[in-house]
Amino acid sequence: MNSGGYDSNNIFGKILRGEIPAHEVYEDENTLVFMDVMPQAEGHVLVVPKAASRNILDADPATLGPLIAIVQKVAIAVQEAFDADGVTIMQFNEAPAGQSVFHLHFHVIPRREGLPLRPHSGMMEDGAILAANAAKIKEALAG
Repeated sequence: MNSGGYDSNNIFGKILRGEIPAHEVYEDENTLVFMDVMPQAEGHVLVVPKAASRNILDADPATLGPLIAIVQKVAIAVQEAFDADGVTIMQFNEAPAGQSVFHLHFHVIPRREGLPLRPHSGMMEDGAILAANAAKIKEALAG
């Protein structure tokens, strides 16, 4: 059960409207992919639908098919771009489950054997590093 409706003033809504900058990796008519500014590993990206959805619990099923296809495409690209051993994909629904931004999104995080995830803290990554990582993923997507 949702604890509230969709609020278009969430940070991802603002990014989608161009009100807040983001290091974009991929965009199509339904989806935007951008770097997480507090990455848990090098190459951590967020995949968000352009459709207004608080989370997977209220998303239009027609949104989910194209969205998960992009999650897969991006997961393959980040694994290649960062020569990762695997990829963690996470999606949270409501605050008790760990959701902190109430716009449906998937975390796609390249993983290396033996390296734990960093905390998803208030420490923002340097913009130049995010831009370089975005470029690596874009290159893998283009290849």
